[in-house]
Order: sequence, then C-alpha cells, then structure tokens
Amino acid sequence: MSKSERRVGTVSRGIRCPIIRTGDDLGAIVTESVLEAAESEGFELRDRDVIAVTESIVARAQGNYCTVEDIAEDVKKNLGGGTIGVIFPILSRNRFAICLRGIAMGAKKVVLMLSYPSDEVGNELVSLDKIDEAGVNPYSDVLTLAKYRELFGVNKHEFTGVDYVEYYGNLIRECGAECEIIFANQPKAILEYADHILNCDIHTRKRTKRILLANGAKAVCSLDEIMNAPVNGSGCNELYGLLGSNKSTEDKVKLFPRQARGLVLDIQERVLKATGKHVEVMVYGDGAFKDPQGKIWELADPVVSPFFTDGLVGTPNELKLKYLADNDYKHLSGEELKAAISDSIRKKDADLKGSMASQGTTPRQLTDLIGSLCDLTSGSGDKGTPVVLVQGYFDNYTNN
Repeated sequence: MSKSERRVGTVSRGIRCPIIRTGDDLGAIVTESVLEAAESEGFELRDRDVIAVTESIVARAQGNYCTVEDIAEDVKKNLGGGTIGVIFPILSRNRFAICLRGIAMGAKKVVLMLSYPSDEVGNELVSLDKIDEAGVNPYSDVLTLAKYRELFGVNKHEFTGVDYVEYYGNLIRECGAECEIIFANQPKAILEYADHILNCDIHTRKRTKRILLANGAKAVCSLDEIMNAPVNGSGCNELYGLLGSNKSTEDKVKLFPRQARGLVLDIQERVLKATGKHVEVMVYGDGAFKDPQGKIWELADPVVSPFFTDGLVGTPNELKLKYLADNDYKHLSGEELKAAISDSIRKKDADLKGSMASQGTTPRQLTDLIGSLCDLTSGSGDKGTPVVLVQGYFDNYTNN
C-alpha cells in the first residue's frame, strides 16, 4: 500500500450542538455545528458524506408536543370513553407510560392486554423457560392477572427493575379508570372483554387491526390514529400519531417529527453553498438492531428514518471481498489479488441481487443501516451529540 492511499474507511463522528429549543433555525444550527467541528478537528467534508440529525431535536425545534389531556380527548372522540381494550403496548416508562396516562384519562375502564413472554420489541415479562415449565402455550392461552401471578409471580425488568404489570395497572387506576389485565398473543382474545380497541403494537399494527375488525370489533384505532391531527392547538403527526413519541414532562409528550423533508434539503443546500460538497442528510430515531443480552429489539419508532435526501434511497450494492478472495481469486495473493479484486469492484453490476459474489452482504435499506450506526454513535443519554457525521460510507476498496 503506497503512502498516498487512504487507510481509513467509514468514520462516524458525533457532532456537539447547542441545546435546541422550539423555534430554533435547525438547518442553520446543524450546518454551523458540522462546519465548526470540521475546522476544530481538522477534517474536510467530502461528496456523499452523510449528516444525520436525531428526530428528537427536529421535533423539539418544531414544537411538536401534546399533553395527556389532548390524548384523552382524542381517545374519547375515537373510542367513546367507555370500556376500552388496550392491547399489545410496549413496556416502557419513556415510550408508553405517558401515553397510557392519557389513554386511561379518556376511558371509564381499561382492559389491558399484554403480550407474553415479551412485548413486541423484546422487553421480557417472563422467560420462555418459565413458560415451558408451566406448560403454557403462549400462542393460544389467555391468562388472567391472577393466573399470571400464580404461575410466574413478580418479574422485574432486567435493566429497569420495574414490574410493568403492577406499574401499568397502578397508573391506569391513578388516572381514574378501572383496570383489568390479561395476557394473550391473539388479537381477537380482547373481544371477550371489550369491542372498542386501541391496538398499540408498532410494526404489526395493520395486521392486528384487520384481525380485530374481521372478528366483530365495533371500533378499532391504532396508535398512529391517535394525535394524527391537532387537538386544541397541539402538535400532531399526520402519519404516525403517537407512534415514535417520548415522554417530555410528567404530563407532556414529544411526538415524532412531522414534515421535515424541507429540513434535510435545507441542510444539504447550505453545505453545498458553504463547501461545494454534495452531502446526504437524514433524520433518524431508533436504530434497527437487537441486544443479545436483554433480547430487546431497539426499534420502538415506526421507522428508523422518516425523512432523508434522495441519495439515501435503496440498499447497498456490494461484493463480498472474502468470497472473491476465497473463490474467484484463491490462486492469487499480494498485489495481484488486490488488483483483481479492485477490478471486480470497478466492473460490478449496477444490481448484484442474486449474485453469489454478493451473498452475506447486508440486504437492508441504507437509511436503516446508517441510522443504526448513528443511533449507536449518538446514544440516548448525555453525550450531547444529536448530529452525526458519517464519512466514507459509500466508499469501497478502490477509493483513495
């Protein structure tokens, strides 16, 4: 390898920014923060770098909030305010508990149906081993709260130490509603208890709603249909409603950002004017990956990236270097091997789908892959880097 060759591939940098408030010019702040970081750290922007902005600061700049009272009013309007079946919520103080407060305030009684042994994103209520020991079939068996306690006792979340069964039940009652809790995985099980249903699952919501309506539910709403329009001048999200929301205060919810296509284009244009470089820009939330220890699938947002520039459409189109080295060019080594692989990369087809030489590459959307990288880079705590700059992601072995 010559001294002129670049020895670094993809680099992900967390970019520190000011604390964002409602009404801030986010396009200007993000652009200035990236340019100042480049000057401070001695690197330059290049074409096809990716500037990623966390959804949290986009929603905050937009002022996209609602209150639990707003949620209660919308729930009453959509589901009548009587007995409501609330099914398949995720187990999260940050993500769902604040929404559940509003839901309970909009009902006389809540029949809470929890999936088991875990919620949709992997938060565990009870281990599969305990399910097996009890002889329970989670695909068909419906458990009352009393039966659940008899079989499994108290099970606290591995990381938070919260017994979500008790926590959610107490929360509902504190908001003035009666509460009944059952455990089931078939959507239609709730229809023995209520015919006005709020299904709170994220990625399976359309199927759940279809099954409920086909089996006689009188009214069904998904979380994306609550707060999908303003209530008393509140924020909203036309596409996702309460999906992707987070707790802001004890009675206020930050919603997923809305209509931010203009923001990503604005940042792209500002960087082009300032540097002459054509970068890609995206808004990202949760990454799409699974934790093997806690078994939690991170993606509690409806999508990884709700807004992005056109250069981020599609999936990777890559060759597997080790496949080429072990098969096509197994007789070569050193500079000959490098030259042969480089030539294969330069001549690769525009679409490698189905090619043996691309097997083992990641068949996922670019925005899901890059957004996951950015989520891991920025974290969710006190790093203070809500913007991430990814460089070299679209480079390959031949780029210098």
